[in-house]
Amino acid sequence: MAVARVLVVGLDPATTPDWDPEPVQAAIARGQARFDDHNIEADWCLVALEENPEGTIVQALTRKDYACVVIGGGIRKHEPLLEFFEKVINLVRRHAPDAAIAFNSSSPEDCADAALRWLR
Repeated sequence: MAVARVLVVGLDPATTPDWDPEPVQAAIARGQARFDDHNIEADWCLVALEENPEGTIVQALTRKDYACVVIGGGIRKHEPLLEFFEKVINLVRRHAPDAAIAFNSSSPEDCADAALRWLR
């Protein structure tokens, strides 16, 4: 059986102003461990808003075939990023049209749960 591949797209906590990156980085590590527990290959595309995030996302989307793309709450829930969130959705539709789109609920730790809703 083929291993499912998931791409998680989120903000790079080390480049996000007013965020303490350490708790987010720790949550990402725990989230990766959850993917590993489910034998899901997960790639993380963490973008800096000031450094061509759209180009970075397109490169990630086209590097492999993904069954699911999880878009993180840092992009999705922060109202000033609404236009960027729309761009991300449309980039996924354009460059990974066969991938399901999922959203985690609270932190990078539950990205595997979001993907599993669509990988079953």
